Amino acid sequence: MANKVIMPKQGLQMTEGTITKWLIPEGESVKKDQPLFEMETDKLTITIDSPFDGVLLKIVRKEWETVPITEMIAIIGQPGEDISSLLTESPAVSGISAGSNQAGSNPAGSKLAAFQESFPSKMSGNENSGICLPKNSQDSSFVTKSGRILISPRAKRIAEEKGIEYSQISGSGKDGMIVEKDLNAYLSVKATPLARKMAGSSLFSGISGSGSNGRIRCADLTSTSQQEEIEPDTIIPIAGMRRVISENMTSSLHNMAQANHKIRVDMSESVKIRAAFKSRDESVSFNDIVIATVARALIEMPWMNAVADDKMIYRKHYVNMGVAVAIENGLIVPTIRNADRKSLPQIHEEMASLAKKAKKGELSKEEYSDGTFTITNLGMFGLDEFVAIINPPQVGILAVGAITETPVVEKGSVVIRPIMSLTLTYDHRIVDGAPAAKFLHRVKELLENPYLYLL
Repeated sequence: MANKVIMPKQGLQMTEGTITKWLIPEGESVKKDQPLFEMETDKLTITIDSPFDGVLLKIVRKEWETVPITEMIAIIGQPGEDISSLLTESPAVSGISAGSNQAGSNPAGSKLAAFQESFPSKMSGNENSGICLPKNSQDSSFVTKSGRILISPRAKRIAEEKGIEYSQISGSGKDGMIVEKDLNAYLSVKATPLARKMAGSSLFSGISGSGSNGRIRCADLTSTSQQEEIEPDTIIPIAGMRRVISENMTSSLHNMAQANHKIRVDMSESVKIRAAFKSRDESVSFNDIVIATVARALIEMPWMNAVADDKMIYRKHYVNMGVAVAIENGLIVPTIRNADRKSLPQIHEEMASLAKKAKKGELSKEEYSDGTFTITNLGMFGLDEFVAIINPPQVGILAVGAITETPVVEKGSVVIRPIMSLTLTYDHRIVDGAPAAKFLHRVKELLENPYLYLL
């Protein structure tokens, strides 16, 4: 009996996923629990195993299609089995889905095509527009029907090491595959970065460069020698993680009554604590100290350690501390589970591991879900203070600024102290102003007297 393979749900807030690579070709046998395809969510890239034994009879949704959860993406069954009844259930086959349009199966690509159609003078790279864009980015000689560029592993490694946008290079290998010699030819030509964006190495043949030392410029490729070389717009579709962040943050601001409290903290004693750990060859950061401190305060004051929906408030009596981590494509919030029960060295070790995984896209679902409160620290960028947006369904987030040497008045004298600013954003529907202020004051008290929670 044929079975439907559906887009799996990998997290409570996941609504769709993007298929990045099928690992089993259509028509080949597959075993249950054998890696079947790779997918990208708003949080990470993950390999999904086959839920059935059999033959991959039909791939319904192609690579780089974004598919809603629970929608059929493939069919696994026995050779020769009639799957027509299952295919009629699929929007992708019947033509209902937007992913089946002629412009391509990638929704982000469709939006980009529509944008290009709306502004032809800017997108065509013509000689009057002053804008240069790649001409061969969809050359059928090296782009497969699924949109994947054919490139050998060695060539890909060289391209990544050299920072080469290899999608712009025509391949001379089998089926138009880009190989090492294509990269060498590309690098041997003197050309500006902008000209390289406009044309692959095959288009440089016979072109005289008007730049210094004969470098080929964008103007040389457009046949208008007088044209000023202008950096083109970078067009980035709002898709994947970027789109989910956009939707979540907009929803957070629209659906919550977000209010703020700010407070300044004297970090003198916390500096001493960090130095004490360092003297024992134990690594502890100020962010670790803040995490431990906030976790203690949340246990004492559970009104801030909560999640909420339209009908209920769920106060937690354990702390799963979310810590915002910036990654290449956006932001992700790994979770330190039971942070209130862990020592500073334990928090440091776990945070370092989570941050490393986050930047490599290797976080498991358990490592970025079920947070009860979030801390975001931009002090390393020199920000004295800032206001953060709550990460729903939580009811609060703490923004941590830089520690700066600041003159303060102490017993009638001016002294220099390491001062840090904290900004608490809280949902005023769930938490009133006074309890929020009490919580923030307690965090300040613990940071200024860290021995209280260490003991």
